[in-house]
Order: sequence, then C-alpha cells, then structure tokens
Amino acid sequence: MSSDFDALLAHRRIEHQTRRHFLSTCGLGLGSLWLAGASGRAWGASGSLIKDAANPLAPAAPQFAPRVKRIIYLHMAGAPSQHELFDYKPELEKLNGRECPKEFLEGKQFAFIQGIPKMLGPQFPFKQHGQCGAWVSDRLPHFSSVVDDVCFIKSMHTDQFNHGPAQLLVHTGTPNPGAPSIGAWATYGLGSENQNLPGFIVLTSGGKNPDAGKSVWGAGYLPSVYQGVQCRSEGEPVLYLDNPPGITRRLRRRSLDALERMNQKIAAEVGDPETVTRISQYEMAFRMQTHASDAFDLKQEPDYVHAMYGTQPGKEAFANNCLLARRLAERGVRFIQLFHWGWDSHGAGPNEALNAGFNDRCKEVDQPMTALLKDLKQRGLLDDTLVVWGGEFGRTPMRENRGGTEMALIGRDHNPGAFTIWMAGGGVKSGLCYGETDPIGYESVINKVSVHDLHATLLHQMGFDHEKLVFHTQGVNQRLSNITKTGTRVVTDILA
Repeated sequence: MSSDFDALLAHRRIEHQTRRHFLSTCGLGLGSLWLAGASGRAWGASGSLIKDAANPLAPAAPQFAPRVKRIIYLHMAGAPSQHELFDYKPELEKLNGRECPKEFLEGKQFAFIQGIPKMLGPQFPFKQHGQCGAWVSDRLPHFSSVVDDVCFIKSMHTDQFNHGPAQLLVHTGTPNPGAPSIGAWATYGLGSENQNLPGFIVLTSGGKNPDAGKSVWGAGYLPSVYQGVQCRSEGEPVLYLDNPPGITRRLRRRSLDALERMNQKIAAEVGDPETVTRISQYEMAFRMQTHASDAFDLKQEPDYVHAMYGTQPGKEAFANNCLLARRLAERGVRFIQLFHWGWDSHGAGPNEALNAGFNDRCKEVDQPMTALLKDLKQRGLLDDTLVVWGGEFGRTPMRENRGGTEMALIGRDHNPGAFTIWMAGGGVKSGLCYGETDPIGYESVINKVSVHDLHATLLHQMGFDHEKLVFHTQGVNQRLSNITKTGTRVVTDILA
C-alpha cells in the first residue's frame, strides 16, 4: 500500500514539474516569498495578495477603509425592460406604433429584429414616487414605497448584445469564460467573516441557471476555493452534505483527518495549490454539516417575516432566496448572489411576452426584494451591506418583429446601449437617479456608466483600488476591471 502511494506521489510530482512551475518555484521565487513574509506585508511584489494556504478564507484587511462588509447581488437573468420599469419616456409613448426611423437601425446589431420594426411605447403606466420623485411603473407597487432608499443608475451600457457574453461581462469583467466573478474577487480580497459557511454563496430561482452557466460565479484563474457555492432553497442546501447511512460524525472526522494527512503530503511533495484548496473544502463541508442547516432553516423565522417576504417554504422561489440572503448576511457571508431566470421578453411566446410572462416576473420579485431592503434596514444591516439589482443589458424602444413581421405577443429585442440598475445601502446615495438616456431610452447619453465602472465602484466600496486588486497569471496582473480597457472610473457621484 505504501509503495503504491509513493509511486502515485512520484507520478504527480513529474506531472506538475513543468518548465513554468519550475521557474516559479526556483530559488528566486522562494526568496521573494520569504522577503514578503519577513516584512509582514500582505501583498507580494507582483501585486497579488499573499494568502494563508491553510486558511485561504481568513478575514483580510482591504487596502483602505471599506464602506461595506458584504454585497447581495440580485441578477435578473434575461435582461428586464427598463422601458416597463424605471426609464419613463413620454416621447417614446408618442411614437408608439410608428415605423422606426432608419437612422435608429443603421450600424446596429440586433438579436432578432429584421426590416423596419415599429416603435413601442411603455406598456404600463408610470408614476413618480417618494420624495426623490423616481419614476416607477405600476408593475412594482411594493418597490415604489422604498425608492427613497435606492440609487438608480439609468445610464448603464455594455458592448455585448447576446445573453451569455453579456452576463459574463457583467459578472467577470470579460465576455469570455475563464475569468473570476465579482464574488470570487471579493472573497479573494477580503476572505470571509464566517469560517463555517462559504464566503460566496449562490442561490437560483426561475427554473433555470443563467445562459452563461456556472461561469458567472466561477473562480476563473483564482484558486477554486473562491468560487461561488451554489445552494438550494429547497431540500438540503448543499447536496450530499449529510453523512451516508452508517457513517457517524466521529467516523467522518477520522476519515477526513486521514485524507488530510495524504493531501498534506501531496501538497508538500508536488506544490499544487489546488491540493490545499481541496483540504480547505473538505473541512468547510464538515463544518457546514452543522451550520448550513441552521442558516437555511426558514422555519425559524416568525410568521410576520414570511408574510413580509411572501415566502413559500419548501419551494424554489425568489422570495425564499431573498429571505435566505438576509439570514446569510447576518451570519457574515461576504458575497451573496441571487439569479432569477426568465426576463428575456422577446414576445416569441407567452412566458417571454411583456403582456404575459413579464407580469409574472415582476410579481415574483416585487414584494421580496422590497422586503429585503426593509428588513436589512430595520436590523441595522443596510449601512454595511450593498444591494445591487439589474440585468445584463437593456431592451430596444422598438417592438420585436421576428422574421420581419409583427408578432401576436408584445416584446422587445436586446439593447446594449442603455439599461438601468439600482443599488441600496453600503455608502451609496439614497433617493438618487443618476445618468440619463436619450428621449426614447435607446442610448445612454449623460453620465454614462460602463460595466467596468460598476466593478470599480463595487470594489471601491469594499476597500480596494480596482487597479491594485490583482492576481498575477499568464504573465500579467489580471483584475476584475479589465486590463485591456482604459478610462475605467469609480462613479464617485453616487457615493454618500
């Protein structure tokens, strides 16, 4: 048995001793690591963080005083229409039913629009709400009551017009797979306040995952310990968390201890950081057997809380996930990501029509996201929690005409030129509407905010300079705000 294990070690050692690995672990590399450790610095010469390999999620100090301890990001997968929610355009209402001017079509890329579509005014009535006078449609009656706690950014724009690449860009800073998500960067930079739960937890609803798949909460080139852990809002929060029949917790502990000794030997011999990650993940799973079940037990909440959120215990629901997000925030989880699928309102079928499925999506999110803000505020958590809500792009001011003909149901095509997100808490100004689109809501024109600007602002609120939170790989210092783009800025105008 011992000889077989030694042979396996020898094979793994040869397997991992590539030229790049040798150069990175030669004497100069060891010297630089010693120098960094001897000087007590948390940052290496390359700019990358020096993490405790035995405890990679230990709480870490940011580069400067942060405004937030945690982020709750609510992503509406499929891109909700700003024209039916937040960006009221009387001029577009006047143009309803007219043929779209050719200058609005020249040089544009669409997913499905062909020929000359007709302009499409807002499909629901708008009113101004709160002291700030924010325009909100009647599809969000609950949310209309909290607009004075919210900061709207109406001038978001992107350069991607298909769902997968656009979702990757919003969550990883690049439309290509392989880069870390915002939550992975957050836990890489700050660690986690709760060592018994993952630092980055993902909850999904709507029946499907986002178009870009699990890459939108992946760790990319960061160690995999920083990737999002997808938990369920029904049944076991994490599959296979319970011990199999006949396996006691004591026996589970003994087997993990033996497995750790083997992995520690492999780590010492081979030097693969993912071996250390594997040890950390086994230990996290063991601790979660006790703590995750408590965190995900919605039955602990009183009846008035369930009534406030509109929860449906035992079912997969956005409302359940919002309440879980508050419970996880209370327990020190660093980044909580909610994905709600079904917002792709093309009008090709009832489920994705503005006059059908869109109404259902609004009803699913209106009450619980409002309850989340109120609940965080009354518990004193909103001051150091940043809540973000949005999709991956906007929708066109023209009616979709798939195949060049008017469709029976009403929908809008993808529009990268303008969309709206909102944020609340975490040091952003409340009751603010920032940025503007043109008179028909087609393009962002005043105080434009790019996806990279959003990332820079989120990192700033967590205590990081977006150009200095980096990870050295492929010969360069990679970062969330994209090394290939210039002019990225922190949107200081929205910060309190």
